[in-house]
Amino acid sequence: MSAVHLTIDGGMAELRLDNPAKLNAFTVPMLDQLAAHLETIERSDARVVLLIAEEAKCFCSGADILAWGALSPAEFARYWVRGGHRIFDRLARLAQPTIAVLHAHAFGGGLELAAACDIRVMAPRATIALPEPGVGIVPGWSGTQRLHRLLPEPVVKEMALFGRRIGADHALALGFAAEISDTPREAARAIAAKVLDLSPRAVEIAKSMIHAAAGEDHAAMVEALGSAAISASDDRNEGVTAFADKRKPLFSGK
Repeated sequence: MSAVHLTIDGGMAELRLDNPAKLNAFTVPMLDQLAAHLETIERSDARVVLLIAEEAKCFCSGADILAWGALSPAEFARYWVRGGHRIFDRLARLAQPTIAVLHAHAFGGGLELAAACDIRVMAPRATIALPEPGVGIVPGWSGTQRLHRLLPEPVVKEMALFGRRIGADHALALGFAAEISDTPREAARAIAAKVLDLSPRAVEIAKSMIHAAAGEDHAAMVEALGSAAISASDDRNEGVTAFADKRKPLFSGK
């Protein structure tokens, strides 16, 4: 059966796609499990997240056609596309740094999933592609949006309009891949281990600032940063205390 598994050990979380019989393609249960695991991670003491997949010819071949092929147009747009988009957005906006480990090809939704992570480590043979037009659809989980911020427009067009695959070396040169390794999982774990030596709060705020600059949920990021700053003020503590005491607050401006 298809599944997404979560393990958390020593501050390092691993999300693992497990549907090798279908090249780790996403099913409805997998989307639901991913959403639940992301909530768990948000509330956990995990400091860094690795996204991996069961060994197969693909890291993730996208969405299982049988999972959405019978949906009505309204169901396809409202549940499958918008629902998946919300889940991928939640992955992109995790407070913890995230690393996608592409041991093999990432196509369609699999590429969009990898793009939702902060960095990507690829095996030399891995490729990325947007094959959706070949089955009569278009990228629906940020392939034309978030991916456009990570790759030059002509490259996205090469994949989405002309069906071109991009190899690991090209992805590295474009900045999409952080590293190429014959052992991508081990390389990603080595990168992740360095995060454990850094200030968790500084890493979280730095990620929020970068996302705000890049336009990743800009409004929410600005308000989150502002709220974090005000929550450390004396005025915030005085306001909460005064409310509890049912008196007028005496703000100091500190």
